[in-house]
Amino acid sequence: MLYAAHPGELAHFAELQKLHVNHACGADEACERIAAYRARIDEGFAVLRDDDLGRMLPTVFVPEGESVLTLLLGNLEHLINHKHQLFMYLKLAGVNVGTPDLYRFR
Repeated sequence: MLYAAHPGELAHFAELQKLHVNHACGADEACERIAAYRARIDEGFAVLRDDDLGRMLPTVFVPEGESVLTLLLGNLEHLINHKHQLFMYLKLAGVNVGTPDLYRFR
């Protein structure tokens, strides 16, 4: 979504599509991949401006487009749901996780 908002400045984001996903990997590969995604997210937010938030971007689900803000909030909700799902699975598996693992206190 950040690439779609600024394709000229973020053309190198297309390289992410070449990465192999949905496979079992070790901790080292997972950490490297998370770092790569985090770096691209940081780059994307660095070029995002307030006036971009109202821009309409076509999506698979809404071809006429949704605002960048709506897409960002939808992605945040999706991430939060998966974080909670993982938290619950870990608790059910007997892993010692607690509130600080679910929420980031600043």
